[in-house]
Amino acid sequence: MTKAPVSQAPVLGLRREADQQAATLPPLLLAAEQLARTVQMGFHGKRRAGTGEEFWQYRPVHSGDEARFIDWRRSGRSDSQFVREREWQLAQTLHLWVDDAASMQFTGAGTGRNARPEKGARARLLALALAVLSVRSGERVGLTGALVTPKPGRGQIMTLAQMMAQAGAVDDYGVPETSAVRAQSKVVFLSDFLGDPQRMAESLRRLSERGVTGVMLQVLDPVEEDFPFDGRTIFESMAGSLRHETRKAGDLRARYRLRLAERRDRLARMARAAGWQFGTHHTGETAQSALLWLHAALERGR
Repeated sequence: MTKAPVSQAPVLGLRREADQQAATLPPLLLAAEQLARTVQMGFHGKRRAGTGEEFWQYRPVHSGDEARFIDWRRSGRSDSQFVREREWQLAQTLHLWVDDAASMQFTGAGTGRNARPEKGARARLLALALAVLSVRSGERVGLTGALVTPKPGRGQIMTLAQMMAQAGAVDDYGVPETSAVRAQSKVVFLSDFLGDPQRMAESLRRLSERGVTGVMLQVLDPVEEDFPFDGRTIFESMAGSLRHETRKAGDLRARYRLRLAERRDRLARMARAAGWQFGTHHTGETAQSALLWLHAALERGR
């Protein structure tokens, strides 16, 4: 007796539906989810027993354990009784600020194989990938401003992706809006931090006074780090508010690098004073390395 062939129509229908749904997702979200998958999944907190939904381990019954916590199926396979422990989970709140000022539109590379993303594009990708990881861990994620308050769930990721895909600001340099940041929460700033450092210091001071800790990740293009310019060069800010022309750009290289190092040192000291962590990422490096650093930095800050 021969079996009737299995129809492939339901499978093909589900595949078409999945493809159609994926096509409606913002490209930024698709890239962020792909990046998040490359990072080993784990909760920000240390693994320990407690209330939660994720299974952690079995352990022998101790004196004082209630009968309702005993896993009778596991206990039936041995002469002892076992409790099924779940991992302790404490819902955290994470606020994100992605600098959308004009300076973040800069990229020092051309097209083709040597192309690099704009600083803002890399910052948005990292922020959304970090949000994906955090939501999967049961955390609430939002922006530092009032437009997107922290919430859990997949729908929040869609909201963040749509918000980050909108046009940026017209000013050359950005300053975080922190009015909606909740006390005792976590914050991640992603920016080139090339604006007025005093305004950033004030933001950190106000947040620190409310028990807020976090991470500052400086995103730079390698050109901004190396200053590979020689001869006659015109330097102009992305919004056009600043302009400088020189006939001997190479003569400025040493002074420029010193000023950049001094700024980075000042930012690091500001972060330490507020109980935050500071790091630098270049767009010529992989996004995965930066996401791993961010994820580890948040864990260290718990």
